[in-house]
Amino acid sequence: MTRLILASTSPYRRELLQRLRVPFETVSPEVDESPLTGESPAQLVMRLAEAKARAGAGDFPGALVIGSDQVAVCGEEVLGKPGDHQRAARQLAKLAGRRVSFLTGLCLYDARTDAARVDLVPFHVHFRTLDASRIERYLQAERPYNCAGSFKSEGLGISLFERMEGDDPTALIGLPLIRLTTWLNEAGITLP
Repeated sequence: MTRLILASTSPYRRELLQRLRVPFETVSPEVDESPLTGESPAQLVMRLAEAKARAGAGDFPGALVIGSDQVAVCGEEVLGKPGDHQRAARQLAKLAGRRVSFLTGLCLYDARTDAARVDLVPFHVHFRTLDASRIERYLQAERPYNCAGSFKSEGLGISLFERMEGDDPTALIGLPLIRLTTWLNEAGITLP
């Protein structure tokens, strides 16, 4: 069987890939994630997803390697990981009542043939109107300081949303399993 490699150290992506019940290994790809001049968020995540997959293939010449990258965008602003409580509170206050787009770049790189499939899988969330006390209660409960947008949709963060829109809810967490499953089946990894 072809080895499957996840070129990511994200625990969220690892948990998602485990849902497919196929054996895989993880590697930490060394990739400069700085945006290029004039590069749109969509172009950035697709480029980085492929770069991570190719970098992850370095020690696995016959493997299929998954790369993924994600940015959250509100209006024209790219949202980063807040890192601490105060930045998270400011970020959530800014997002209250607004639509946030999560753009996930996905790549499946076949090191056997040097072929890469790359695509963009968007997902959108509409935040409820949030007051300071609700934001504070949420942040104290979940502490999502390492998550772009300052929330964990797979946890209590779902309570902050009015609605969601998109074809693949796993894209919101950072690894679009519907698209990936199609590609894996086409690459010879049989999934139910």
